Amino acid sequence: MTQVHFGHVFHVAGAARVTDAAEALVSIPDGALVVGDDGRIVFCGERDSLPDEYASATVHDHRGGYLVPGFVDTHVHFPQTYAGDSYGGGQLLEWLNLCIFPSESAFADPEFAARAAVEFCNRRVAAGTTAAMVFGSAFPHAQDALFERTREAGLRIVSGRGIQTRGGETAQPLLTSEEDAIRLTREEIEKWHAADTGDVSTALLHVAIVPRFSLSVTRETLRNLGELYDEVRERGVYVHSHLNENNRPGTGEVDTTKEDYGVDSYLDTYDGKFLPGSKVGGKSLLGRRTILAHCVHCQDVELARMAETGTSISHCPVSQLFLGSGTMPWLRTVASGVNVAAGTDFGGGDEWLIARVLGDAFKQHITEPGEAGVSMHPAEMLFLGTLAGARALDMEDRFGNFDLGKEADFVVVSPVDALKAQLDNAYRSDDPVLARDQTLFALLMGLRERSIAEVYVHGRRLTPL
Repeated sequence: MTQVHFGHVFHVAGAARVTDAAEALVSIPDGALVVGDDGRIVFCGERDSLPDEYASATVHDHRGGYLVPGFVDTHVHFPQTYAGDSYGGGQLLEWLNLCIFPSESAFADPEFAARAAVEFCNRRVAAGTTAAMVFGSAFPHAQDALFERTREAGLRIVSGRGIQTRGGETAQPLLTSEEDAIRLTREEIEKWHAADTGDVSTALLHVAIVPRFSLSVTRETLRNLGELYDEVRERGVYVHSHLNENNRPGTGEVDTTKEDYGVDSYLDTYDGKFLPGSKVGGKSLLGRRTILAHCVHCQDVELARMAETGTSISHCPVSQLFLGSGTMPWLRTVASGVNVAAGTDFGGGDEWLIARVLGDAFKQHITEPGEAGVSMHPAEMLFLGTLAGARALDMEDRFGNFDLGKEADFVVVSPVDALKAQLDNAYRSDDPVLARDQTLFALLMGLRERSIAEVYVHGRRLTPL
């Protein structure tokens, strides 16, 4: 049955880039969003302009609230569902060894993993995260639980088991042999990639190849994963990993990786150039369905290569603050042409809500030194958490905004508490464009889970498991 939703509509229309998001921002204070019986958007416009053909449609009146595209989280860790705010007394590598590897090892217990899968999906619904790139568990039964519960919840997901073939003492329960690393990844692809519909163009469930990061695998692993990806790339399989996250002098992840592999850049290890001197040793893992998280300390040549291959960055400012990893340089990164989307990185990040990521992105980038400091436009923030994420997942043709024909993924925001007071009473400029931007900014900065009233994927309202 056709559904009509009334409310203040905000979205970034068309195929905008972050640099022209402000021009593409659509704001319809008395708006109507019409979803056909196939779950696709058939009208988005002024309520007074609603075509007569929808007069008999079921009406959902959210006036006083807002309709925004579903949030897209391009980097979140399923086996860290209960590991947020873990204190390890150090930065990335210490934190992994002291907190995260032991936490993830608990997923060896099938009952524990099953409970976590329910919690993970419910937290996504509560946060309005309709699509996500999910770093998966090392344990196949945990991944099975994640995909099963995700399908039951009606959420979109791309996920793959975390691949590790080397590591220290606390990582041992997560390691596999070289042979099993490929076997288990192949089995996951065959079992879960597009398992819900059998067609990657309509599926909600997708699989990624996920080497944890270069220090957790070997050259042999990277060579074998490159061969596997070369086989399955055309089937729409994804790649996901971490890049250039932490560069504490001498002991940080970036310098350690470059020294360990003897390469010119960290990105080279994923680009098939993982032999000493950055010589080619295998096939590249880069491409339009590859998302690399963090990218805080990229060289210009790395940014250019990602832009050239269509590889996207998952920007995770909350976890960069939590782990002391630094600030991804916004203007330099955007200028490279690489697509940048938002990621919570829970549990390195300690927020599930993409709006909180956008708020921290604003705060980080306005405090960059000198001319690098920039006040992000609210439309850029909305773009980062919605359309850019759909683009990173190579599904921009399916969701990410309210263009006609797209699948209706959206969040109904009904402001409560401090957010409602702020939106109802704050000063607004006499300039209607600035007033619009002020409202969107306040909405994104002040949004909390309590104000997320309803969540829809492909026109279907989601409920907790």
